[in-house]
Parts: sequence; C-alpha cells; structure tokens
Amino acid sequence: METANSIGSVAQPSSAPPQVPPAAYSGTLGRHLARRLVEIGVRDVFSVPGDFNLTLLDHLIAEPELNLVGCCNELNAGYAADGYARAKGVGACVVTFTVGGLSVLNAIAGAYSENLPVICIVGGPNSNDYGTNRILHHTIGLPDFSQELRCFQTVTCTQAVVNNLDDAHELIDTAISTALKESKPAYISIGCNLPGIPHPTFARDPVPFYLAPKVSNQLGLEAAVEATADFLNKAVKPVIVAGPKLRVAKAQEAFIELADASGYPVAVMPSGKGMVPEHHPQFIGTYWGAVSTSFCGEIVESADAYVFVGPIFNDYSSVGYSLLIKKEKTIIVQPNRVTIGNGPSLGWVFMADFLSALAKKLKKNSTALENYRRIFVPPGVPLKRVQDEPLRVNVLFKHIQAKKICLLIGLELFPFPFSLFTFVFGGENDSNAMLSGDTAVIAETGDSWFNCQKLHLPENCGYEFQMQYGSIGWSVGATLGYAQAAKDKRVIACIGDGSFQVTAQDISTMIRCGQKSIIFLINNGGYTIEVEIHDGPYNVIKNWDYTGLINAIHNGEGKCWTVKVHTEDELMEAIDKATGEHKDSLCFIEVFAHKDDTSKELLEWGSRVSAANSRPPNPQ
Repeated sequence: METANSIGSVAQPSSAPPQVPPAAYSGTLGRHLARRLVEIGVRDVFSVPGDFNLTLLDHLIAEPELNLVGCCNELNAGYAADGYARAKGVGACVVTFTVGGLSVLNAIAGAYSENLPVICIVGGPNSNDYGTNRILHHTIGLPDFSQELRCFQTVTCTQAVVNNLDDAHELIDTAISTALKESKPAYISIGCNLPGIPHPTFARDPVPFYLAPKVSNQLGLEAAVEATADFLNKAVKPVIVAGPKLRVAKAQEAFIELADASGYPVAVMPSGKGMVPEHHPQFIGTYWGAVSTSFCGEIVESADAYVFVGPIFNDYSSVGYSLLIKKEKTIIVQPNRVTIGNGPSLGWVFMADFLSALAKKLKKNSTALENYRRIFVPPGVPLKRVQDEPLRVNVLFKHIQAKKICLLIGLELFPFPFSLFTFVFGGENDSNAMLSGDTAVIAETGDSWFNCQKLHLPENCGYEFQMQYGSIGWSVGATLGYAQAAKDKRVIACIGDGSFQVTAQDISTMIRCGQKSIIFLINNGGYTIEVEIHDGPYNVIKNWDYTGLINAIHNGEGKCWTVKVHTEDELMEAIDKATGEHKDSLCFIEVFAHKDDTSKELLEWGSRVSAANSRPPNPQ
C-alpha cells in the first residue's frame, strides 16, 4: 500500500522525463488531468455521472492506470474520497454541476476539517454560457453560475474554474499542487465542452509532478529547539502527547525518534489514535481528559511539562473544555510553528525537522513512565454471563479485540504494557486475533468512538474516525474509499444504526468492487450519542431489517454474507465465519443491543459536552 508519506509532496530529484511517442498522447485537457491524478498517487476516482461531466469521465476511463468507481450519491463519493485520502495520502471525486457539487459539499467540508487533500472535480457548464444571460438546468434559476464556487470557497484551499483552454494547464496544476502542499481539498470546475479538445499546452506528456520541499527557517529552528530543550530538561516528569496533525506534517517517524531519545511516556489524543504505534514500550494510551485511558490521564495531567505534537483542541477533544492542562507547562508543536509555554512562538519551523533536532538535545527522563508502571493495574475479570443473555456492547468489542480471549482481561480493554498484551492475547500474530497488521478499524461517530478507542492496535493496524467534523454516516463512504485504497488490509467498520441509515446505499458499491470488509452494525434503536448529550423523542429512529436490506442490495451478485447476532455465542460463531469461510466476502453482522447499553466514557463525555452546550449567555 502507498502511504501518505510517499505521495508527491516528498520531493525527490527527478530525472529527465521519458520520451513518449506523439501517438501515445492525445494532447487534451481530459488526458492531462487523468495523468496528473495518476502521478500524485490516485488510482481510483469516485464519481456520480451527470450530463456536465460525462465527456470528462470518458477521458478518465481512457487512462489505463485510473479506475472509475461509480457511487450511489455524491455525498458518499466525497466520503469515499476522504477515506481513500486517509490510506493513500490523496483522494479524488468527480460530480456534476451544482446538484452534484452541493451534494458533495458536506463531505468536502469534512475533509477540510480533517486536513485531507481531496481533489473535487466538477463538470461545469459549456464555456460559451459563461457571461451570457442564459439560465441553465442544475442551477437555482439565475444566470449567475457562481453559486457553487462561492459555496466551495470556504471549504477548499483553492478553487479553479476552467472555461478557457489557454490557462487550463496552469489552473489544474496549481490547484492540485496547492491541495497537496496545504493538505486540504481543492475544487476544480471544468467546462463540459473542453475535456476532449486538443490544445498546444497539452501537446506533450505532462512533465513529472514535483513539489519543492519545505525547509525550516534555520535560525528559527535552532531557537525553537534550544528553548524547548531548556524547558524540558528542567522538568521532572515530562510527557509527550500525539495529535492528528502528525499526518499533515508527515512526522510520524520523527515523533518516534523523539520518543525513543527522550524516554518520556507517549500518549495520543483521541483523533491521533493510529498515528503512533501502540506496541511502543512507552505507549500509555489515549489522553482524553475525564474519559482518558485508565492511568493515562492521571500521568499526563500530573506532569510538569507536556509536549503536544499536532493537537486539535475543541469542545469534543477537550470533553467540554474540561482538560486539566496549564498553558505555562505546555509546548505546542504544530506542522509549521512551535509555541513554548507562555513564552516564544516561532513560525516556519516544520514539525519533522523540529522533532528530529530536539531528539538530539534532550536528556533521557523516564520518571513519568516509571510512575505509570508503578500505578498501573490490569483490568479485572469479566462478569460471567448467563446462558442466552442478550449481548452487551462491551462484550462485542472484547471479541473484536481478540476472538478467543483470556479471562485475565476484563471488559474494559484499555491499553496496558505491551508485554502483558502479548501474554494475555497471545501476541499480534496470534491466529485467534481479529485485529492484526492486515486490518484497519473505522469508527463511526457515536459510541463507537469510545469503544473503538479502547482497542489495542497491533503493529501496522490502521485506525480512522472523523473527530473534528463528526458527520454521522461518514463511515460507510469512508470504508468504501479506505478499502479501495488499502487492498492489503481488511477493514473492520463499527457503525451505529442511526448513522447507517444516512448513507447505507453504497454497501452496493462495496459489493460491486469485490471488497471484503467486515461491518458491525450496532442496532440499538436510535442516536445514542445524542441521547447522552440531550435526550428527546427525536433520538428514536424507525427500525429497519438491516440484514434484509443488505441481502436485497446484494441480490445474488458478488460476494456478501449477512447475519443477525443476539447473544455472545452467536457473535463468536459469526466472527469465526467472517474470518474463516467468508473471509473473501463482504460480511455484514447486525448486532442487537439495548438502547441504554453505552460505554461509561460516553456517559461522562455526554454530560460534560451537554454542560458546555447549555452555558447561559454571558452578562452584557
């Protein structure tokens, strides 16, 4: 699998472009765009056809290294491009003008919030219609065609409206380059009559794509490293916490280099899960304020210095603004800036450069890690279940962690020292383990956030969820996109019934693409996360026969297996079949749970977020 670290934003000296016979290149805008997408790492484009983009789709199909994946709706196409970008480093979707563009807009906004470079391509009106008084279909009935563009301006880092071939080459390349450099979505609108017209600017094969490397301001870098090292070397029990912008900065290796050199305990923010190897001997779990991994929150909040690398602090990640973190003890390392306590803030200092340089200046200090190991107590023994007892959600996630689990491990599957993990679970290569380096977990917005956060990820196991934007239904499209990009991994998606009802159609596309993901549909009759924030009759949904729906979508074409699960014995049998005889099929497991069966973390988090939401207006 190609990773985000190998996409074109990492500059390599490029040799002279290979000589291409003139007959091998069509010299059109459509061909140029298709080649550019391939060069930056895109192999699959998610699309919904419409009359304004049909000619462009013909040119994308004609590119032998590009696969067009037709989706059921534009929202899911955008979510799929989001999931694809998480696995590949960049994604792309193609929709039609306005009706398609405004449908995909929500997904593009989510990609913007999560710092994902998604190239959103829209088939636009005929270039002759711009500047006329004509009214076109697929618009709101006005001769002004800029409504879609204005909507995208706030959720993309760059916008290109191509209605003239003379500057099309420059507009397309600038938009793609900007998206990769800023790790944000780009909007490209292409007139429907332009993709197939030859033009001199496309007379030769595109020069190989290249982005110049970003280089830190050397004086600023040295000043930031010196000030930070002085700050941390005076501390007694410092810690490091990884945030989601590690991905943007492509600094995972530099982060591990810093962790190894410092000896500090390593935690992750919830949205940073999966970006730091959890088998690392200094890993202590998730720092999420009042709902942190057991013993992790205490170690972080009692530290006298904490290094937050690539954090995003919002009301959700701060549990309703309740983190016990003091600014004067905090070093914030963002992708291009370092801020030390209440002191200096130095810009144009890039994260990977800074972390690598800092690792060489720190004294080893394992005091906080030793404190963690001193206070750590393994989780308890699970309660013995009654025969045919209705399945509990925490039992479901116990079996997602490992199919056959030792009784030493309780239902509270918080991370613990990896040596104990290996002893209890038999190691990450145990044939009984459901999670492995060949799997990836996708958690839908809801209680799956909290239950999946407790899973201990084996080495190279992927993990994704949409913490910042939190759009319910995201995971169906994201599962489609991630599985299409990471064909070497089997995706395990945990989705609530309310979220699933928003985007269920593209299970069809997963089956058509031959994907073999395992989807756990948790049927508890409503929007559980909303219930814990503020309950009301609007949080109850109409129940569906979910397996019946998937069977109807399957319709005997492709490989798909469904099952309903009510008890732990049925769950164990279902997981055995999904990982055994049906391992080459899309597996849909509908798990029935009580409407009030939630994680204890959601109960705590929900009450604190509710309190933050209901703060009265400040006195005027």
